Amino acid sequence: MSKKEFFIRSIIGLVMGALSGVAFWLAFPPYELWPLIFIGWVPALLAQQRIMPAKLSSVPSALAIGIWLEGYMGPIFRPTGSYMIYLPLVAALISLLADMSKRKFNRKTRYRWFVLEGALSWAGIEMIRLFIPIAGTWGFIAYPLYRQLWFIQPASIFGIIGQGVLIMTVNLVVALGVIRWLDRRENPVDKAIVPEQTFKRWAYGTGIAVVLWTALSLALFRPPDGQQVTVAAIQPDVSPIITGNQGDEALLAGIHSAMLGQTRQAAAQGAEFIVWPEGAMLFDPQVDDRLGLADLAVETNSNLAVGYVVNLVDGTFRNEATVIDPAGEFLGVFGKDHPVVFGGETSPTRGTYPVYQTPIGTLGTIICYDLDYTDTARKLAAQGVQLIGVPSNDWGGIADKHYTHVVFRAIENRVAMVKADGGYDSAIVDPYGRINALAVSPEGGGATLVADVLLGSGNGTINTRLGDWVGWLGIAGMVFFGFGGGFLVKDAVRRETD
Repeated sequence: MSKKEFFIRSIIGLVMGALSGVAFWLAFPPYELWPLIFIGWVPALLAQQRIMPAKLSSVPSALAIGIWLEGYMGPIFRPTGSYMIYLPLVAALISLLADMSKRKFNRKTRYRWFVLEGALSWAGIEMIRLFIPIAGTWGFIAYPLYRQLWFIQPASIFGIIGQGVLIMTVNLVVALGVIRWLDRRENPVDKAIVPEQTFKRWAYGTGIAVVLWTALSLALFRPPDGQQVTVAAIQPDVSPIITGNQGDEALLAGIHSAMLGQTRQAAAQGAEFIVWPEGAMLFDPQVDDRLGLADLAVETNSNLAVGYVVNLVDGTFRNEATVIDPAGEFLGVFGKDHPVVFGGETSPTRGTYPVYQTPIGTLGTIICYDLDYTDTARKLAAQGVQLIGVPSNDWGGIADKHYTHVVFRAIENRVAMVKADGGYDSAIVDPYGRINALAVSPEGGGATLVADVLLGSGNGTINTRLGDWVGWLGIAGMVFFGFGGGFLVKDAVRRETD
Protein backbone atom coordinates (compact mmCIF):
# COMPACT_ATOMS: atom_id res chain seq x y z
CA MET A 1 0.00 0.00 0.00
CA SER A 2 1.42 3.36 -1.01
CA LYS A 3 1.66 6.27 1.43
CA LYS A 4 -1.03 8.09 -0.53
CA GLU A 5 -3.42 5.15 -0.33
CA PHE A 6 -2.60 4.71 3.36
CA PHE A 7 -3.46 8.36 4.00
CA ILE A 8 -6.68 8.29 1.96
CA ARG A 9 -7.90 5.08 3.57
CA SER A 10 -7.10 6.44 7.01
CA ILE A 11 -9.08 9.63 6.41
CA ILE A 12 -12.05 7.74 4.98
CA GLY A 13 -11.95 5.29 7.88
CA LEU A 14 -11.94 8.09 10.42
CA VAL A 15 -14.87 9.78 8.71
CA MET A 16 -16.83 6.53 8.68
CA GLY A 17 -16.10 5.91 12.35
CA ALA A 18 -17.24 9.42 13.19
CA LEU A 19 -20.38 8.89 11.10
CA SER A 20 -21.32 5.85 13.19
CA GLY A 21 -20.74 7.75 16.40
CA VAL A 22 -23.01 10.58 15.27
CA ALA A 23 -25.66 8.15 14.02
CA PHE A 24 -25.90 6.37 17.37
CA TRP A 25 -25.88 9.69 19.19
CA LEU A 26 -28.84 10.91 17.12
CA ALA A 27 -30.76 7.66 17.66
CA PHE A 28 -31.10 8.40 21.38
CA PRO A 29 -33.25 11.04 23.07
CA PRO A 30 -33.63 13.93 22.72
CA TYR A 31 -33.15 13.49 18.95
CA GLU A 32 -34.91 10.12 18.75
CA LEU A 33 -33.97 9.19 15.17
CA TRP A 34 -34.43 5.61 16.31
CA PRO A 35 -34.15 3.80 12.93
CA LEU A 36 -30.47 4.82 12.89
CA ILE A 37 -29.80 2.34 15.69
CA PHE A 38 -30.28 -0.53 13.21
CA ILE A 39 -27.73 0.71 10.65
CA GLY A 40 -25.72 3.34 12.47
CA TRP A 41 -22.83 1.03 13.36
CA VAL A 42 -22.37 -0.18 9.78
CA PRO A 43 -19.92 2.57 8.68
CA ALA A 44 -17.60 1.84 11.63
CA LEU A 45 -17.73 -1.88 10.90
CA LEU A 46 -16.91 -1.33 7.23
CA ALA A 47 -14.04 0.98 8.12
CA GLN A 48 -12.72 -1.48 10.68
CA GLN A 49 -12.97 -4.56 8.46
CA ARG A 50 -12.35 -3.21 4.98
CA ILE A 51 -11.38 0.47 4.58
CA MET A 52 -8.88 1.41 7.29
CA PRO A 53 -5.25 0.27 6.93
CA ALA A 54 -4.91 -3.02 8.82
CA LYS A 55 -2.61 -1.69 11.51
CA LEU A 56 -5.20 1.01 12.37
CA SER A 57 -8.26 -1.20 12.00
CA SER A 58 -9.51 -0.70 15.57
CA VAL A 59 -9.44 3.10 15.35
CA PRO A 60 -12.84 3.62 13.61
CA SER A 61 -14.86 1.70 16.21
CA ALA A 62 -12.98 3.42 19.04
CA LEU A 63 -13.69 6.80 17.48
CA ALA A 64 -17.34 5.88 17.00
CA ILE A 65 -17.74 4.87 20.63
CA GLY A 66 -15.99 8.00 21.83
CA ILE A 67 -18.15 10.35 19.76
CA TRP A 68 -21.37 8.50 20.53
CA LEU A 69 -20.82 8.41 24.29
CA GLU A 70 -19.54 11.97 24.42
CA GLY A 71 -22.64 13.18 22.57
CA TYR A 72 -24.90 11.09 24.79
CA MET A 73 -23.16 11.40 28.17
CA GLY A 74 -21.38 14.71 27.79
CA PRO A 75 -24.47 16.81 28.59
CA ILE A 76 -25.17 14.48 31.52
CA PHE A 77 -21.85 14.67 33.33
CA ARG A 78 -20.23 17.96 32.32
CA PRO A 79 -22.42 19.93 34.77
CA THR A 80 -21.43 17.58 37.62
CA GLY A 81 -17.69 18.19 37.25
CA SER A 82 -17.03 14.58 38.28
CA TYR A 83 -14.55 12.14 36.80
CA MET A 84 -17.46 10.62 34.87
CA ILE A 85 -16.73 13.12 32.10
CA TYR A 86 -13.83 10.84 31.08
CA LEU A 87 -16.03 7.78 30.52
CA PRO A 88 -16.28 8.24 26.72
CA LEU A 89 -12.49 8.43 26.47
CA VAL A 90 -12.02 5.35 28.67
CA ALA A 91 -14.57 3.38 26.63
CA ALA A 92 -12.87 4.44 23.39
CA LEU A 93 -9.44 3.33 24.64
CA ILE A 94 -10.83 -0.05 25.74
CA SER A 95 -12.39 -0.51 22.30
CA LEU A 96 -9.13 0.51 20.61
CA LEU A 97 -7.27 -2.29 22.40
CA ALA A 98 -10.01 -4.92 22.32
CA ASP A 99 -10.71 -4.67 18.58
CA MET A 100 -7.11 -4.73 17.34
CA SER A 101 -7.20 -8.39 16.26
CA LYS A 102 -10.79 -8.60 15.00
CA ARG A 103 -10.04 -7.78 11.38
CA LYS A 104 -7.24 -10.34 11.20
CA PHE A 105 -9.42 -13.01 12.81
CA ASN A 106 -12.36 -12.38 10.50
CA ARG A 107 -10.29 -12.43 7.34
CA LYS A 108 -8.57 -15.66 8.33
CA THR A 109 -11.89 -17.31 9.14
CA ARG A 110 -13.52 -15.77 6.05
CA TYR A 111 -16.06 -13.93 8.20
CA ARG A 112 -17.74 -17.14 9.26
CA TRP A 113 -17.96 -15.89 12.86
CA PHE A 114 -18.26 -12.17 12.15
CA VAL A 115 -21.93 -11.79 13.11
CA LEU A 116 -22.01 -14.24 16.00
CA GLU A 117 -18.82 -12.96 17.62
CA GLY A 118 -19.87 -9.34 17.19
CA ALA A 119 -23.36 -9.81 18.63
CA LEU A 120 -22.20 -11.92 21.58
CA SER A 121 -19.37 -9.51 22.37
CA TRP A 122 -21.79 -6.59 22.44
CA ALA A 123 -24.11 -8.55 24.77
CA GLY A 124 -21.20 -9.52 26.98
CA ILE A 125 -19.99 -5.93 27.27
CA GLU A 126 -23.47 -4.72 28.21
CA MET A 127 -23.67 -7.47 30.82
CA ILE A 128 -20.28 -6.60 32.29
CA ARG A 129 -21.40 -3.00 32.62
CA LEU A 130 -24.14 -4.13 35.01
CA PHE A 131 -21.45 -5.10 37.50
CA ILE A 132 -19.88 -1.63 37.42
CA PRO A 133 -21.36 0.88 39.89
CA ILE A 134 -20.71 3.82 37.55
CA ALA A 135 -22.18 2.23 34.43
CA GLY A 136 -25.51 0.44 34.63
CA THR A 137 -27.65 0.39 31.50
CA TRP A 138 -26.90 3.95 30.40
CA GLY A 139 -26.41 3.95 26.62
CA PHE A 140 -27.77 0.42 26.05
CA ILE A 141 -28.63 0.35 22.37
CA ALA A 142 -32.24 -0.73 22.94
CA TYR A 143 -33.24 2.52 24.66
CA PRO A 144 -33.89 4.49 21.43
CA LEU A 145 -36.81 2.09 20.84
CA TYR A 146 -38.60 2.98 24.07
CA ARG A 147 -41.61 4.34 22.16
CA GLN A 148 -41.75 1.45 19.67
CA LEU A 149 -43.91 -0.68 21.91
CA TRP A 150 -44.95 -2.88 18.99
CA PHE A 151 -41.34 -4.09 18.76
CA ILE A 152 -39.91 -4.25 22.29
CA GLN A 153 -42.33 -6.53 24.14
CA PRO A 154 -39.99 -9.58 23.91
CA ALA A 155 -37.83 -7.77 26.47
CA SER A 156 -40.10 -9.59 28.93
CA ILE A 157 -38.36 -12.78 27.76
CA PHE A 158 -34.92 -11.73 26.52
CA GLY A 159 -34.41 -8.56 28.57
CA ILE A 160 -32.96 -5.31 27.31
CA ILE A 161 -29.70 -7.06 26.42
CA GLY A 162 -31.55 -9.49 24.18
CA GLN A 163 -33.19 -6.57 22.40
CA GLY A 164 -29.72 -5.09 21.93
CA VAL A 165 -28.42 -8.36 20.44
CA LEU A 166 -31.08 -8.23 17.73
CA ILE A 167 -30.24 -4.59 16.95
CA MET A 168 -26.52 -5.25 16.69
CA THR A 169 -27.08 -8.41 14.64
CA VAL A 170 -28.92 -6.34 12.02
CA ASN A 171 -25.99 -3.90 11.91
CA LEU A 172 -23.51 -6.75 11.53
CA VAL A 173 -25.44 -8.52 8.77
CA VAL A 174 -25.82 -5.32 6.76
CA ALA A 175 -22.09 -4.70 7.15
CA LEU A 176 -21.33 -8.30 6.14
CA GLY A 177 -23.30 -7.86 2.93
CA VAL A 178 -21.48 -4.64 2.04
CA ILE A 179 -18.08 -6.21 2.82
CA ARG A 180 -18.89 -9.10 0.48
CA TRP A 181 -20.02 -6.70 -2.26
CA LEU A 182 -16.87 -4.56 -1.93
CA ASP A 183 -14.48 -7.51 -1.99
CA ARG A 184 -16.19 -9.15 -4.96
CA ARG A 185 -16.15 -5.87 -6.85
CA GLU A 186 -12.46 -5.30 -6.22
CA ASN A 187 -11.04 -8.82 -6.42
CA PRO A 188 -13.40 -11.70 -7.23
CA VAL A 189 -10.75 -14.37 -6.55
CA ASP A 190 -9.56 -13.05 -3.16
CA LYS A 191 -10.01 -15.83 -0.59
CA ALA A 192 -10.87 -13.23 2.04
CA ILE A 193 -14.21 -12.72 0.30
CA VAL A 194 -17.22 -13.51 2.44
CA PRO A 195 -18.57 -16.81 1.08
CA GLU A 196 -21.98 -16.48 -0.52
CA GLN A 197 -23.36 -19.23 1.68
CA THR A 198 -22.17 -17.48 4.84
CA PHE A 199 -23.84 -14.21 3.91
CA LYS A 200 -27.09 -15.81 2.75
CA ARG A 201 -27.33 -17.90 5.91
CA TRP A 202 -26.97 -14.85 8.13
CA ALA A 203 -29.15 -12.61 5.95
CA TYR A 204 -32.03 -15.06 5.75
CA GLY A 205 -31.69 -16.11 9.38
CA THR A 206 -31.67 -12.53 10.63
CA GLY A 207 -34.59 -11.58 8.41
CA ILE A 208 -36.61 -14.47 9.79
CA ALA A 209 -35.55 -13.57 13.34
CA VAL A 210 -36.75 -9.97 12.91
CA VAL A 211 -40.09 -11.15 11.53
CA LEU A 212 -40.58 -13.67 14.34
CA TRP A 213 -39.49 -11.11 16.94
CA THR A 214 -42.01 -8.59 15.60
CA ALA A 215 -44.78 -11.18 15.52
CA LEU A 216 -43.97 -12.23 19.08
CA SER A 217 -43.94 -8.60 20.19
CA LEU A 218 -47.33 -7.92 18.64
CA ALA A 219 -48.71 -11.08 20.26
CA LEU A 220 -47.42 -9.99 23.66
CA PHE A 221 -48.63 -6.40 23.34
CA ARG A 222 -51.99 -6.29 25.08
CA PRO A 223 -54.70 -3.63 25.14
CA PRO A 224 -55.06 -1.75 28.43
CA ASP A 225 -57.63 -4.06 30.00
CA GLY A 226 -57.61 -5.58 33.46
CA GLN A 227 -57.47 -4.02 36.91
CA GLN A 228 -56.47 -0.38 36.90
CA VAL A 229 -55.65 2.02 39.69
CA THR A 230 -55.34 5.80 39.74
CA VAL A 231 -51.82 6.88 40.65
CA ALA A 232 -49.90 10.13 40.95
CA ALA A 233 -46.35 11.44 40.80
CA ILE A 234 -45.56 14.60 42.78
CA GLN A 235 -42.80 16.67 41.17
CA PRO A 236 -41.85 19.88 43.04
CA ASP A 237 -40.48 23.00 41.39
CA VAL A 238 -37.11 22.58 43.11
CA SER A 239 -35.32 19.51 44.50
CA PRO A 240 -36.09 19.08 48.23
CA ILE A 241 -32.89 17.15 48.96
CA ILE A 242 -30.63 19.74 47.32
CA THR A 243 -32.49 22.60 49.00
CA GLY A 244 -32.25 20.87 52.37
CA ASN A 245 -28.53 20.17 51.99
CA GLN A 246 -27.99 23.83 51.13
CA GLY A 247 -29.62 24.79 54.42
CA ASP A 248 -32.35 26.97 52.89
CA GLU A 249 -35.04 26.14 55.44
CA ALA A 250 -37.51 28.75 54.24
CA LEU A 251 -37.43 27.50 50.67
CA LEU A 252 -37.63 23.88 51.85
CA ALA A 253 -40.70 24.69 53.95
CA GLY A 254 -42.31 26.20 50.87
CA ILE A 255 -41.49 23.11 48.80
CA HIS A 256 -43.01 20.83 51.43
CA SER A 257 -46.12 22.99 51.67
CA ALA A 258 -46.55 22.87 47.91
CA MET A 259 -46.07 19.09 47.84
CA LEU A 260 -48.71 18.63 50.52
CA GLY A 261 -51.06 20.67 48.37
CA GLN A 262 -50.14 18.69 45.25
CA THR A 263 -50.87 15.47 47.12
CA ARG A 264 -54.32 16.66 48.14
CA GLN A 265 -54.94 17.79 44.56
CA ALA A 266 -53.95 14.35 43.23
CA ALA A 267 -56.15 12.59 45.79
CA ALA A 268 -59.06 14.80 44.79
CA GLN A 269 -58.63 13.40 41.28
CA GLY A 270 -58.88 9.86 42.64
CA ALA A 271 -55.22 8.94 43.14
CA GLU A 272 -54.83 5.96 45.48
CA PHE A 273 -51.05 5.58 45.16
CA ILE A 274 -49.06 8.81 45.35
CA VAL A 275 -45.28 8.96 45.02
CA TRP A 276 -42.97 11.69 46.32
CA PRO A 277 -39.38 12.27 45.13
CA GLU A 278 -36.13 10.86 46.45
CA GLY A 279 -34.91 12.69 49.54
CA ALA A 280 -38.16 14.60 49.91
CA MET A 281 -37.12 15.19 53.54
CA LEU A 282 -33.86 14.97 55.47
CA PHE A 283 -35.33 13.01 58.35
CA ASP A 284 -37.04 9.66 58.91
CA PRO A 285 -40.82 10.30 58.92
CA GLN A 286 -41.30 7.08 60.88
CA VAL A 287 -39.38 8.69 63.75
CA ASP A 288 -40.29 12.34 63.25
CA ASP A 289 -43.45 12.85 61.21
CA ARG A 290 -43.23 16.63 61.35
CA LEU A 291 -44.96 16.97 57.97
CA GLY A 292 -47.94 14.93 59.15
CA LEU A 293 -47.62 12.34 56.39
CA ALA A 294 -49.49 9.65 58.33
CA ASP A 295 -52.41 12.01 58.81
CA LEU A 296 -52.15 13.04 55.15
CA ALA A 297 -52.48 9.41 54.05
CA VAL A 298 -55.58 9.05 56.23
CA GLU A 299 -57.02 12.35 55.00
CA THR A 300 -56.51 11.52 51.33
CA ASN A 301 -57.33 7.81 51.74
CA SER A 302 -54.25 6.99 49.70
CA ASN A 303 -51.02 5.03 49.86
CA LEU A 304 -48.06 7.45 50.01
CA ALA A 305 -44.62 6.35 48.82
CA VAL A 306 -42.04 8.86 50.04
CA GLY A 307 -38.28 9.06 49.78
CA TYR A 308 -36.16 10.44 52.59
CA VAL A 309 -32.49 10.76 53.58
CA VAL A 310 -31.00 10.55 57.06
CA ASN A 311 -27.40 11.71 57.57
CA LEU A 312 -25.36 9.48 59.88
CA VAL A 313 -22.52 10.45 62.20
CA ASP A 314 -19.94 8.45 60.23
CA GLY A 315 -20.50 10.57 57.13
CA THR A 316 -22.76 8.05 55.37
CA PHE A 317 -26.49 8.49 54.96
CA ARG A 318 -29.56 6.34 54.72
CA ASN A 319 -31.33 6.86 51.41
CA GLU A 320 -34.64 5.11 51.85
CA ALA A 321 -38.27 4.98 50.85
CA THR A 322 -41.33 3.94 52.79
CA VAL A 323 -45.02 3.45 52.03
CA ILE A 324 -47.78 4.78 54.30
CA ASP A 325 -51.18 3.15 53.91
CA PRO A 326 -54.61 4.89 54.17
CA ALA A 327 -54.77 3.94 57.84
CA GLY A 328 -51.64 5.98 58.49
CA GLU A 329 -49.43 2.92 59.04
CA PHE A 330 -45.82 2.81 57.82
CA LEU A 331 -45.53 -0.48 55.93
CA GLY A 332 -41.78 -0.92 55.69
CA VAL A 333 -38.45 0.45 54.49
CA PHE A 334 -36.51 0.03 51.24
CA GLY A 335 -32.86 1.11 51.18
CA LYS A 336 -31.49 2.32 47.85
CA ASP A 337 -29.99 -0.70 46.12
CA HIS A 338 -27.54 1.06 43.79
CA PRO A 339 -25.99 4.17 45.36
CA VAL A 340 -24.49 6.75 43.01
CA VAL A 341 -20.88 6.11 43.97
CA PHE A 342 -19.46 8.74 41.60
CA GLY A 343 -21.49 11.27 43.56
CA GLY A 344 -20.18 10.04 46.91
CA GLU A 345 -23.46 8.35 47.81
CA THR A 346 -23.73 5.44 50.25
CA SER A 347 -26.51 3.05 51.13
CA PRO A 348 -25.93 1.19 54.42
CA THR A 349 -29.49 -0.17 54.56
CA ARG A 350 -29.54 -1.70 51.07
CA GLY A 351 -30.22 -5.38 50.51
CA THR A 352 -33.87 -5.88 51.44
CA TYR A 353 -36.68 -5.71 48.90
CA PRO A 354 -40.03 -5.47 50.72
CA VAL A 355 -43.35 -5.62 48.93
CA TYR A 356 -46.66 -4.65 50.48
CA GLN A 357 -50.01 -6.38 50.04
CA THR A 358 -52.72 -3.70 49.88
CA PRO A 359 -56.34 -3.55 48.70
CA ILE A 360 -55.26 -1.80 45.49
CA GLY A 361 -52.54 -4.33 44.67
CA THR A 362 -49.03 -5.43 45.69
CA LEU A 363 -46.83 -2.34 46.02
CA GLY A 364 -43.09 -1.79 46.22
CA THR A 365 -40.46 0.91 45.83
CA ILE A 366 -37.05 1.38 44.27
CA ILE A 367 -35.03 4.60 44.23
CA CYS A 368 -33.67 6.58 41.26
CA TYR A 369 -30.36 4.94 40.19
CA ASP A 370 -31.94 1.53 40.82
CA LEU A 371 -33.77 2.16 37.54
CA ASP A 372 -30.48 2.01 35.67
CA TYR A 373 -29.90 -1.62 36.63
CA THR A 374 -32.04 -4.58 35.70
CA ASP A 375 -31.89 -6.49 38.97
CA THR A 376 -33.67 -4.33 41.56
CA ALA A 377 -37.08 -4.15 39.88
CA ARG A 378 -36.70 -7.83 39.02
CA LYS A 379 -36.23 -8.76 42.71
CA LEU A 380 -39.49 -7.04 43.58
CA ALA A 381 -41.32 -8.61 40.63
CA ALA A 382 -40.17 -12.05 41.76
CA GLN A 383 -42.14 -11.40 44.96
CA GLY A 384 -45.33 -10.57 43.10
CA VAL A 385 -45.15 -6.77 42.97
CA GLN A 386 -47.68 -5.17 40.63
CA LEU A 387 -46.95 -1.47 41.05
CA ILE A 388 -43.59 0.14 41.87
CA GLY A 389 -43.07 3.68 43.11
CA VAL A 390 -39.77 5.24 42.05
CA PRO A 391 -38.72 8.32 44.04
CA SER A 392 -35.89 9.98 42.11
CA ASN A 393 -33.71 13.06 42.15
CA ASP A 394 -32.32 13.76 38.69
CA TRP A 395 -30.72 16.82 37.16
CA GLY A 396 -31.32 18.68 33.92
CA GLY A 397 -28.77 16.72 31.91
CA ILE A 398 -30.64 13.43 32.23
CA ALA A 399 -34.21 14.73 32.21
CA ASP A 400 -34.79 13.77 28.57
CA LYS A 401 -33.21 10.31 29.00
CA HIS A 402 -33.81 8.80 32.42
CA TYR A 403 -37.54 8.16 32.10
CA THR A 404 -36.87 5.87 29.13
CA HIS A 405 -35.37 3.38 31.59
CA VAL A 406 -38.76 3.09 33.31
CA VAL A 407 -40.28 1.76 30.09
CA PHE A 408 -37.89 -1.19 29.87
CA ARG A 409 -37.98 -2.04 33.58
CA ALA A 410 -41.79 -2.14 33.33
CA ILE A 411 -41.82 -4.37 30.24
CA GLU A 412 -39.06 -6.66 31.50
CA ASN A 413 -41.15 -7.55 34.56
CA ARG A 414 -44.71 -6.62 33.52
CA VAL A 415 -45.14 -4.17 36.38
CA ALA A 416 -46.57 -0.65 36.45
CA MET A 417 -44.19 2.08 37.58
CA VAL A 418 -44.60 5.62 38.92
CA LYS A 419 -41.45 7.77 38.81
CA ALA A 420 -41.66 10.98 40.84
CA ASP A 421 -38.68 13.26 40.44
CA GLY A 422 -37.37 16.20 42.41
CA GLY A 423 -37.92 18.69 39.62
CA TYR A 424 -37.02 17.31 36.19
CA ASP A 425 -38.66 14.14 34.85
CA SER A 426 -41.59 12.16 36.20
CA ALA A 427 -43.53 9.41 34.45
CA ILE A 428 -46.35 6.93 34.89
CA VAL A 429 -45.80 3.76 32.84
CA ASP A 430 -47.93 0.64 32.52
CA PRO A 431 -46.65 -2.99 32.34
CA TYR A 432 -46.44 -2.82 28.53
CA GLY A 433 -44.39 0.35 28.45
CA ARG A 434 -47.19 2.77 27.67
CA ILE A 435 -46.34 6.19 29.06
CA ASN A 436 -49.67 7.21 30.60
CA ALA A 437 -48.36 10.53 31.89
CA LEU A 438 -45.05 12.37 31.52
CA ALA A 439 -43.48 15.61 32.71
CA VAL A 440 -40.00 16.42 31.38
CA SER A 441 -38.36 19.75 32.19
CA PRO A 442 -34.57 19.96 31.60
CA GLU A 443 -34.68 23.47 33.06
CA GLY A 444 -36.57 22.26 36.13
CA GLY A 445 -40.17 22.74 37.13
CA GLY A 446 -43.05 21.28 39.05
CA ALA A 447 -45.80 18.93 37.92
CA THR A 448 -48.58 16.83 39.38
CA LEU A 449 -49.11 13.75 37.24
CA VAL A 450 -52.33 11.78 37.73
CA ALA A 451 -53.35 8.84 35.54
CA ASP A 452 -55.10 5.51 35.55
CA VAL A 453 -52.59 2.72 35.08
CA LEU A 454 -52.96 -1.00 34.43
CA LEU A 455 -51.57 -3.10 37.27
CA GLY A 456 -49.08 -5.84 36.62
CA SER A 457 -50.24 -9.42 36.92
CA GLY A 458 -47.93 -10.09 39.86
CA ASN A 459 -46.63 -13.20 38.11
CA GLY A 460 -43.46 -11.69 36.73
CA THR A 461 -42.04 -12.84 33.38
CA ILE A 462 -39.49 -15.24 31.95
CA ASN A 463 -37.00 -12.39 32.28
CA THR A 464 -37.99 -12.00 35.94
CA ARG A 465 -37.22 -15.67 36.57
CA LEU A 466 -34.11 -16.08 34.42
CA GLY A 467 -32.58 -12.64 34.82
CA ASP A 468 -30.06 -11.32 32.30
CA TRP A 469 -29.56 -14.73 30.70
CA VAL A 470 -28.73 -13.30 27.28
CA GLY A 471 -26.01 -11.23 28.90
CA TRP A 472 -24.51 -14.36 30.47
CA LEU A 473 -24.55 -16.00 27.02
CA GLY A 474 -22.70 -12.94 25.77
CA ILE A 475 -20.00 -13.33 28.41
CA ALA A 476 -19.70 -17.03 27.55
CA GLY A 477 -19.31 -16.07 23.90
CA MET A 478 -16.59 -13.55 24.72
CA VAL A 479 -14.70 -16.21 26.66
CA PHE A 480 -15.12 -18.74 23.85
CA PHE A 481 -13.85 -16.43 21.13
CA GLY A 482 -11.16 -15.02 23.38
CA PHE A 483 -9.62 -18.40 24.15
CA GLY A 484 -10.82 -20.38 21.14
CA GLY A 485 -9.98 -17.89 18.39
CA GLY A 486 -6.75 -19.69 17.51
CA PHE A 487 -8.57 -23.00 17.14
CA LEU A 488 -11.18 -21.40 14.87
CA VAL A 489 -8.44 -19.95 12.67
CA LYS A 490 -6.75 -23.35 12.39
CA ASP A 491 -10.07 -24.96 11.57
CA ALA A 492 -10.63 -22.38 8.82
CA VAL A 493 -7.20 -23.11 7.34
CA ARG A 494 -7.92 -26.84 7.41
CA ARG A 495 -11.21 -26.29 5.61
CA GLU A 496 -9.44 -24.30 2.90
CA THR A 497 -6.84 -27.03 2.32
CA ASP A 498 -9.27 -29.97 2.32
